Amino acid sequence: MPEGRGPAAGRFAEVWRSTERRLREAGLGFGQGTEDAAQEAAWMLIHSLRLPLLESFARLPALQRRAVPAAAQARLEQLLRRRLRSRQPLAYLLGEAWLQGRRFLADRRAIVPRSLLAELLDDGLQRWLAQPPRSLADVCTGGGSLAVLAALRWPQAQVQACDLSLPALQLARDNLRLHGLEQRVRLCAGDLFEAFDADARFDLVLCNPPYVNARSMAALPPEFRHEPRMALAGGADGMDLVRRLLRQAPARLRPGGLLVLEIGHEREHFARAFPQLQVHGLHTRSGVDGVLAIEARALGVAA
Repeated sequence: MPEGRGPAAGRFAEVWRSTERRLREAGLGFGQGTEDAAQEAAWMLIHSLRLPLLESFARLPALQRRAVPAAAQARLEQLLRRRLRSRQPLAYLLGEAWLQGRRFLADRRAIVPRSLLAELLDDGLQRWLAQPPRSLADVCTGGGSLAVLAALRWPQAQVQACDLSLPALQLARDNLRLHGLEQRVRLCAGDLFEAFDADARFDLVLCNPPYVNARSMAALPPEFRHEPRMALAGGADGMDLVRRLLRQAPARLRPGGLLVLEIGHEREHFARAFPQLQVHGLHTRSGVDGVLAIEARALGVAA
């Protein structure tokens, strides 16, 4: 379909379907805040109508007969053309992403917030924590979304977050400010646990590291190539950084502590790299292989 053909005029349902079709036929990549062309088309249309996003997604059936004014259609067409031409993630074009009902600033300084681990912060870790964590670390924090969600979930915890990328930490600082958490979350620049004070110990460590294996990196859609490579690429088997993380973790976890590690689709590579390590798969929308719980005792931390 020619790029210049605008979205169908009319009501929400028709414009949504037309936009979805153009996204799908263009062969775009999704998975950076939206799961498919239908979700992305809805987000673009809601944004163009200047409606509140979460409330509008919750009432999509009621919006179907809503008229789409010419001005909104013009905004949608402009946004759609940018998306088709640039192949940038929609979150970067809009400057925002949503995770667990929270808005985060998003740009090319860090990957688009989408961690599976975020789903577990409300109540998915309760059986693994004897008590609410007093000290918590978010390693490889990127734009800070997990640190923000964790700080909101456990308001009494001392939260620290680290990343090797200074631009990512600048974005994380912006997101802390957005959520009023500048005084609650300490940002640290450095490589894994070396970023923290030498005597820092944690009850809970969260980590969404670069874990994409080399073959998968070579096959990534263009949208993902706009994200920082260092936040995605995990070496030949995806486990380069994970190996270093697990070597350092025993000295940084308190007895009874927990490491929660996202590995996405790399469970097979993880099992080959750590065949003797006892881990527990946690249920997320991707199944039970994408996020692992690793108890301190499994890493050799004495009770």
